[in-house]
Amino acid sequence: MEHVTTLIIGAGHAGLALSRALTHRSVEHVLLERGGPGHAWRSERWDSLRMLTPNWANGLPGAAYDGPEPDGFMTATEFADRLERYARAIAAPIRRGVTVTRVTRKDAGFRVETDHGIWAAETVVNATGATRLPRIPALARDLPSDIEQLTPHNYRNSEQLPEGDVLVVGASASGVQLAREIQLAGRHVTLAVGAHVRLPRRYRGRDIEFWLHRSGIYDERASEVEDLAKARRLPSAQLFGGGPVDLNALQLLGVEITGRLAAIREGKALFSGGLHNVVTAADLKMHRTLDRIDDWLEGHAETSGLATMRRPGPTAIPDQPRLSLDLRRGTVKAIIWATGYAADHSWMDLPVFDARGRLQHDGGVCPLPGLFVTGLPLLRRRRSHHISGAAADAQDLSYLITQHLDARRAA
Repeated sequence: MEHVTTLIIGAGHAGLALSRALTHRSVEHVLLERGGPGHAWRSERWDSLRMLTPNWANGLPGAAYDGPEPDGFMTATEFADRLERYARAIAAPIRRGVTVTRVTRKDAGFRVETDHGIWAAETVVNATGATRLPRIPALARDLPSDIEQLTPHNYRNSEQLPEGDVLVVGASASGVQLAREIQLAGRHVTLAVGAHVRLPRRYRGRDIEFWLHRSGIYDERASEVEDLAKARRLPSAQLFGGGPVDLNALQLLGVEITGRLAAIREGKALFSGGLHNVVTAADLKMHRTLDRIDDWLEGHAETSGLATMRRPGPTAIPDQPRLSLDLRRGTVKAIIWATGYAADHSWMDLPVFDARGRLQHDGGVCPLPGLFVTGLPLLRRRRSHHISGAAADAQDLSYLITQHLDARRAA
């Protein structure tokens, strides 16, 4: 059995940021990583994926982006390479190729079982993130057996799809990007649209991310959010590094949009009739966000040199959106479930989950002393799970971990 003060499970951007912060506080620690830094970005993303945020927004603590294209959008592989270089630069103590299988309480610390031995740790940090497992709705089991099913986790490119049309379920960032790519590859795509977040790629002459950072929206604390649980479940915004990718842009390409996929019965996909309400709600929320940006600009900046307040028009929808699609005798041969991701906490054999199986924490501090979590949506701030949110959260959590260790040793 190996012993260490702090074990960080996961060496993605959040785990690496915390490693750097703990090193600066002289806290002995080790990161356990099933692959290597950037493993998921290399092996669990589609080929053409680019980051949702501009390069300037993807700096890591102590390593701001300094390349030639600050307003460009790096590929998933390029970001994975960046994580590898960062891990070497900060001399992160990573054990690669180690999968954690179980964590239990042991005395006042933790017993961490892996496929490469057992560890004892005074504190444990879950840095595995919120996107380990693709969410596939239960109705997927009602599909005809000859319909191929994929998720953004195992989709690579349109060439792997069988001949025929494609149904993409889900209109967050992954869904709209894949619908665009597959439609442009010459396949007809139907996109089933549920609740989503609409934002323009650019606003008033700058990338929308610039204003979300500059106005302080991303720095809003979790304690300031009115419905925190709901905010943490929000899907990623309909953004794409290559240009507009909202529902209007997709329809111009020939993508057919429908309401939310509600059921599959007797080989037919049945769609909700509430598409109008869904897109209206998304449009209203977009304008509220843009209102906040404009209000901030009025109070904090000279607006005369900025582009005018030209906003996207309302989302257009068909006069009579499709309510059903025959999957047995129709032309659809594949479905992509772009219905979000879930965290994988199955290895945590600890009393820190609520009745619905959700990990409980207060700003990354779990109810079991010595257990922490990082890299989750709205952990401490609105930007917490963004690359740009890693630095502030790592500083906060490293301080709280040090506090816990000092109190334990003083007892």
